[in-house]
Amino acid sequence: MFYTIDILGTMAFAISGVLVAMEKKMDLFGILIIGFVTAVGGGTLRDLLIGDTPVSWMRDISYTYVIMGSALLAMAFKNKINYLRTSLFLFDTIGIGLYTVVGIEKGINAGLHPIICIALGTMTASFGGVIRDILCNEIPVIFRKEIYATACILGGITYFALIEVGVVNDFIFIIAGVVVILVRILAVRLKIALPSIYLKRP
Repeated sequence: MFYTIDILGTMAFAISGVLVAMEKKMDLFGILIIGFVTAVGGGTLRDLLIGDTPVSWMRDISYTYVIMGSALLAMAFKNKINYLRTSLFLFDTIGIGLYTVVGIEKGINAGLHPIICIALGTMTASFGGVIRDILCNEIPVIFRKEIYATACILGGITYFALIEVGVVNDFIFIIAGVVVILVRILAVRLKIALPSIYLKRP
């Protein structure tokens, strides 16, 4: 189940990266690079922080095949993907839901405190998108008013709450991931956002 979720998250983030790159009218090489860094950026940072090296995608060539295949699939069916912004939002949201769970599980396996595990899950889910947006000259979604990292944190809290009540692991993965996805979708639908804090110029 863990490996399946990791692969699905990789696919979702690779496609979200490709959609952004195509929207920016990049060439084939640029599209593949953006898809790749979006898919592995957060996981790479996570693995480096917990000392799990070489990082996961370097140890298993399947991740590279999945990313390349997802990127080519998205490009091949670009005319079938209507409403690019909606598609980007969907794949990005699925990606953060799946990667939050993957990051938390990695932290648990490393013997880390639950709070640190939730931070790792949030980082895994968010930082691929941060790198994608920076390379595409956009303000990263995580730094805007949208509910993004907050959804990951709520999913992480749900994860450990389910452990406490004795839910089976496979169901914990699914439920926690769905919580992240639902919170993000509902926040956007209902226009719920964190308040902006800024200084007024004199």
